[in-house]
Amino acid sequence: MSSNDKLAVPQADLAQAWRETLSERLSNGDTASVLEDEKHSDTLLVHIQTAGRQMLEFDFSVKYVDSREIDIQLSDVEKDGQSVDERTDVMQELIADYRRHLHETAQALHHFTHA
Repeated sequence: MSSNDKLAVPQADLAQAWRETLSERLSNGDTASVLEDEKHSDTLLVHIQTAGRQMLEFDFSVKYVDSREIDIQLSDVEKDGQSVDERTDVMQELIADYRRHLHETAQALHHFTHA
């Protein structure tokens, strides 16, 4: 990464842009909250709740490697407030789907993050 390709957007502005853009990419009824990571100015904390009876919640950390590329880490999956095994095929499919939505959100915001 070249030094001039760092993320130069204020974290609060980036989180707001993510809130608006991510909600457009999720399935109907799914909801997401996006918070700034107070420890890391290049990272956002994304919490996604699935629609319907599944009552699943996913926590992701989205770190900007540079102004375009993100690194996504899954930190937790819960069902009805209890941690669940995310290694099952169904969970892996859901996680892959949400990771794709996160990448799509980052791509949609390239105009915003890439000065």
